[in-house]
Amino acid sequence: MVKASDIQNAYLTAPCAQKIWTTLGPEFGPDAGKKAIVVKALYGIGSAGQSFTAHLANCMRHLKYEPCRADPDLWYKADKRPDGEPYYRYILLYCDDVLAIGVDATKEIEKLDHYFQMKAGSIGDPDTYLGTKLKRSVLPNGVEAWGMSSSKYVQEAVANVDRYLDTNDIGKKLKPKVRSPWPAGYEPELDASEELKSKEANFYQHLIGVLHWIVELGRVDVITEVSMLASYLCNPRDGHLDAALHLYSYLKSHHNWIPSSKEIRRTSMVM
Repeated sequence: MVKASDIQNAYLTAPCAQKIWTTLGPEFGPDAGKKAIVVKALYGIGSAGQSFTAHLANCMRHLKYEPCRADPDLWYKADKRPDGEPYYRYILLYCDDVLAIGVDATKEIEKLDHYFQMKAGSIGDPDTYLGTKLKRSVLPNGVEAWGMSSSKYVQEAVANVDRYLDTNDIGKKLKPKVRSPWPAGYEPELDASEELKSKEANFYQHLIGVLHWIVELGRVDVITEVSMLASYLCNPRDGHLDAALHLYSYLKSHHNWIPSSKEIRRTSMVM
């Protein structure tokens, strides 16, 4: 069983890790001008994320979960199925997003809800998690499984790029029906085109950031191209931007990619 939920007012549940005080503004009425000590991890405080993560981790340990050494956002606990077979429960935590996997996943989220209030009506079957679309299916051998797809996230990312290019006159557009993720014969390390100005450089950095997450969501077919373009984040050139937009043009035509055995072997060698 897989269940998802969202923690309400996430950061505000954690104590502030720093000693911070402030002067109250006019919105505090008769208390305006008084000094106040910040006791909760308010949004905007530099240590707020760390404070919430540590606070949530303490709760997970209290519930007898342990963090995975490879990924501390993945927590597991040994348990037994109703028939006595041993197995591991899992809870995935990413900021305020919760994904529980186990025989009675709802019950485990409700245990966490005792310490961190969940958003009303948020406990249920997952539809999306961190941008990826989730779907339950039955395999040919009768085993029930969950699949994930980055198609929706990729399409939204491409649409955002299209909108930016339409509203910002930088003289570039996405190409139709691109068949390869990389421009033929292009060597980015030899690119001597004009260096991007501040606005275009920020746009390039944003493009690469989104591409990194697309790879995380399963699009390993473009991991090499994204890694190459990420090498020029500090000082991107016009040719690098063209290559990034070429990659988005490819994703526009191939948003629902399914790997072949040849592509899996290629990616395994790269990784």
